[in-house]
Amino acid sequence: MFLLYYFDKTSELSFITVLKTFVYGIQLDFSFAAYLAIIPFLIILLSIWIPKKTISYIIKGYTFPILLVINLFMLIDISLYKFWGVRIDATVLNYINTPKAMLASISALQLITGILAWILLSLTTFYCFNKVLNKTLSKLNKKHFLEAPVFLLLIGSLIIPMRGGFANIPINQSNVYFSKNMFANHTAVNFIWNFANTISYKTDGKNPYIHYKSDIAKNIINQTKSKLLTASTDSILNTKKPNVIILIWESLSAKAVGVLDGEPNVTVNLNKLAREGILFTNFYGNGDRTDKGVPAILSGYYPQPTKSIMKIPYKARKLPMLTKEMKNLGYHTGFYYGGDSNFGNMITYLRNGKIDKIVDGTEFNREDWNSKWGAHDHIFLDRFMKDLSAPTLKKPFFEIALTLTSHEPYEFPGEYKFGKKSVENLYRSAQAYTDKAIGKFINDAKKQPWWDDTLIIILSDHGHPLPKHKGYFNSPKRFKIPMVWLGGALNKTGITIDNFSAQSDLAYTLIDILEGKPKQFQFGKNIFNTSESQYVHYVFNNGFGTISKNGTFVYDYVSNKPVIQEGNYQPLDSLGKAISQNAYQDFLDK
Repeated sequence: MFLLYYFDKTSELSFITVLKTFVYGIQLDFSFAAYLAIIPFLIILLSIWIPKKTISYIIKGYTFPILLVINLFMLIDISLYKFWGVRIDATVLNYINTPKAMLASISALQLITGILAWILLSLTTFYCFNKVLNKTLSKLNKKHFLEAPVFLLLIGSLIIPMRGGFANIPINQSNVYFSKNMFANHTAVNFIWNFANTISYKTDGKNPYIHYKSDIAKNIINQTKSKLLTASTDSILNTKKPNVIILIWESLSAKAVGVLDGEPNVTVNLNKLAREGILFTNFYGNGDRTDKGVPAILSGYYPQPTKSIMKIPYKARKLPMLTKEMKNLGYHTGFYYGGDSNFGNMITYLRNGKIDKIVDGTEFNREDWNSKWGAHDHIFLDRFMKDLSAPTLKKPFFEIALTLTSHEPYEFPGEYKFGKKSVENLYRSAQAYTDKAIGKFINDAKKQPWWDDTLIIILSDHGHPLPKHKGYFNSPKRFKIPMVWLGGALNKTGITIDNFSAQSDLAYTLIDILEGKPKQFQFGKNIFNTSESQYVHYVFNNGFGTISKNGTFVYDYVSNKPVIQEGNYQPLDSLGKAISQNAYQDFLDK
């Protein structure tokens, strides 16, 4: 089913490679089957004393719920893979306490279709299992006591497939990674084994990304980073204390932005605006979700591969916050979001930033919402502009707005510029809609009396798998995003900055320019530093990528192997591993 659903990717594999996904993958199939079989084996053993009809009821009572769960998880796994690029694992539990937010990414039609598929699949497997079980149980006879020792031995022997054989190390995902093509490797992974394995895996407060002694890891980072903390930024602004607006654009990938060599007709307004301000041509998201992107932007904090610090309040409250430092510099602060601010514990994280004014979806009429996430972006940005135009607004101000309409399931009023016939065209149409809304917002901003003293920063909260790109799913192409600086406070316009930088560098850079205290943003560096050593570090589920002007190094922690090594990647190998180790240790220590 997985191979058929992703037939476009499957068609890129040779017949032998497809065959190998079954040959290698059967190891994990056997392993999980052995775990499931323990209880039925024990129940069959009891048939020496218990009637076969009772045995049948017990086994069915055990098996039918398991079939329901496995079929459900199979469909969830298939659906999530196109967004996450990994088979289902414990990460999905991060969103279990916000079911509305989980369901918001799919349309009503997709939900109904999925439920029907789940029911049909479950009924089919119930029927097949029932038929086989009844035939098997017909052979059972009571009081064959001599069979008990043999059956106990068989039960004990299940440990062999569970562990994947007789090797000292139990089987794991890397045992089925046989190809240089990561899609082939992911296909070989048994999804439910993978989920159960990540559930059972506990770090117990230990760092799973240890590569070096602590002082050596820090030294590797500092040798590179120490060259990147300062830059000549006197000419960037024409005022010492400008108003600052940050527009965080939901899910916009550089692949959809014409001025970044992406598709030319999706973000026509952003393409135009980029030529009016400063365009950052090598800018990246540090993570793959909003709850990872927001702390990267506002706290300069590296996200973790399978966790979100924003969802852990006792850790998140120890983070530095851009809003706090801006308040220390005399700024009035505000945060605007058109949806549910409880999503991912966002509101708790924001409250720690001592923000003066927070506006969320509760302040918008329900008729102005899409069916899932919140207020349509054009409604949301009009409200944002209305508040910015109020004569009572204190200056200088630091205001943040996070859009949402360009998130799945891509529902919005008006024209779908690229139609609705494919998920890619839905994505393009939604981005074009938000682009239009942001274009209007900037046009309105230019008419405001504060425009000449204002810096506006537009950037994405994370990259996206769409539009589809060739090559490895978690290659840098997925994480590259736009960033544009605009406004009358800029001293230079119509220029590009080609330095490699990421969301985690923004807080450091902005506070450095405004002569605050940037060192609290310990993972950041100055974007405007022109050193050849500039680098970007991003993370994905069980892996990381570290890139620079001179090379690319992408590492997968499941197989414990690099998946991309290009150019002068050797320094990035040690740097990426050191950052992964150091960042996760900081997360554990908070």
